[in-house]
Amino acid sequence: MSWIRITEVENIPVREGRSVKVDRDEIAVFNLGDRFAAIENRCPHSGGPLCDGIVSGATVICPLHGWKVCLDTGDILKPQVPVRVEVYPVRVEDGVVEVDLPERLPMEDRRRGVAA
Repeated sequence: MSWIRITEVENIPVREGRSVKVDRDEIAVFNLGDRFAAIENRCPHSGGPLCDGIVSGATVICPLHGWKVCLDTGDILKPQVPVRVEVYPVRVEDGVVEVDLPERLPMEDRRRGVAA
């Protein structure tokens, strides 16, 4: 695991998300007002950019087709389907948002079941 510095907290307005690319992975980082959250930036339905979705509480609505994603668990809440997006630990250190990324295969290889 390694903490990656993303941006200063004021660069992500409250109830908005921003996209960041780390290696081959794209992550959406959200300012929930009292904390930050980070998830995979690709909706499992058709790849919509979750960073551009509407944030409400601890959820985001995909801007393409309205899938509702829990920012705490990555679960898809609407529609209820047995898929999820990756969730990453987030912290703020000295006014900078940091995301903890495990050292592992890129998301596309994990989806295909490629072993490390």
